[in-house]
Amino acid sequence: MGWSLNIGSVAGTAVRIHITFLLFLVWIFGASYVSGGAGVAWTSLVFIVLVFLCVLLHEFGHIFTARAFGVQTPDVVLLPIGGVARLERIPEKPSEEFLIAIAGPLVNIVIAGFLLLFAGADLTSNAAVAAVDNARIPMVDRLAAVNLFLALFNLIPAFPMDGGRVLRAALSARLGFVRATEIAASIGQGFAFLLGFVGLFYNPILIFIAIFVYLAAASEAHMVALRSVSRGVPVLSATMTKIATLTPDAHIDEAVQVLLQTSQSEFPVIDDAQKPVGLLGRADIIRALKELGPDARVSQAMSTAIPIVDRRRPLDEAVRLLQEKSAPAIAVVEPDGRLVGLITTETIGELMMVSQAMPEGFQLGSKGGPWGRPAQT
Repeated sequence: MGWSLNIGSVAGTAVRIHITFLLFLVWIFGASYVSGGAGVAWTSLVFIVLVFLCVLLHEFGHIFTARAFGVQTPDVVLLPIGGVARLERIPEKPSEEFLIAIAGPLVNIVIAGFLLLFAGADLTSNAAVAAVDNARIPMVDRLAAVNLFLALFNLIPAFPMDGGRVLRAALSARLGFVRATEIAASIGQGFAFLLGFVGLFYNPILIFIAIFVYLAAASEAHMVALRSVSRGVPVLSATMTKIATLTPDAHIDEAVQVLLQTSQSEFPVIDDAQKPVGLLGRADIIRALKELGPDARVSQAMSTAIPIVDRRRPLDEAVRLLQEKSAPAIAVVEPDGRLVGLITTETIGELMMVSQAMPEGFQLGSKGGPWGRPAQT
C-alpha cells in the first residue's frame, strides 16, 4: 500500500504503518495536550499505541490461520481506522473462510479475558465500556473494554468486517460463493449508509469509516465477480496483442515518444528473442525523465518483476496473479517464452462489461473470437 512505512517483519509478514496513522497519533497527542496537559497527552498516546497493538494481534490471528490453509500473507498495514492484512487469495471453501474470519475477533476476546483474569481489569465499577476515552479510568479497564468492542464490531455481518466473511461462509454452502458475496457486500454497503447517517449527528469520524466500509464492500463484490467471469475463459480473451514494446537499451526519450503516441500506460520490455524482461509504466517514465534524464536507458527505469502467464492458461490464473502480486500488468507468452501481449486490470474490466452486456446464450472464450454464438438446434 502506498504512503506506508515498513517497520519490520513478523514470521515473514511485513508490518507497515500508513502515514495517516502517524498523523493520527500526532493529532491525539496534540488534542490531549491542549485539553489536559503533558501527562494526559502521554497517557492518551500510550493507550492508543496499545490499542493498535491489539489491532495488530487481531490481524495476525487472521494471518496465522490463513497460513494453516496455505494462504500467503505478504503484509499488514496499520491505518487510523484499524488494520488491514493482505491475503494473497481468499479461500472459497466456506469452512476455511469461516475459521480465518473468526480468528481475529477470537484474539480480541482472548486479550480481554487475559486482562480481566490476570491483570485486574474491571468493566463494571468504572463504566469503562462507556468511557474508554476517559483518562481517569484505569488503562487496563479501558483496554479490556476496547478489545470486547473490537470483537463485537468486527462480527457485524457486513463486509468488510469479519462478520461479513462469516456470513458469506455460511451462505456459500447453499447459494454459492458469488451470490453469497453479493448479499454480504449489499449488507455492508447498507451498514455504511447507516454509519454515515449516524456520523452526521454524532461523530464525523464515523463518516470516514462509512466511506471505507462502502468502498471495501464494493471492491470485494467486484473482485469476486471478476474471478467468476474469468473461470473457464482462455487467457487470450482479455489479452491486448496490438501493443507497443520497448527494448532495454532504448533511451527514455524514446519511451516518452511511445507514451505520447499510444494509449498504453504500461510497456513490456523485450529482449532480442522477443521475451519479456521487464515492464515500464507511465510513472516509471516520468520519474526516470526527472531523475536520470532523457538519455537514460529503459533498463535503468524498468521493473523486472513482471508476472508471466502462458497463453494456454485460463484467465482466472492471470486474475489471481494480478491480485497476488499487485502488478499493473501481466505478460502473456508463447510456450517458448515469446511475448504475445499484455493483460491489465483495465482489459479484464472491459471483458466484464462485455460479458454483462452479452445476450443469453453467448459464451466468452470461443475459438473464433472473444465470445461464441449459442449452439444452433
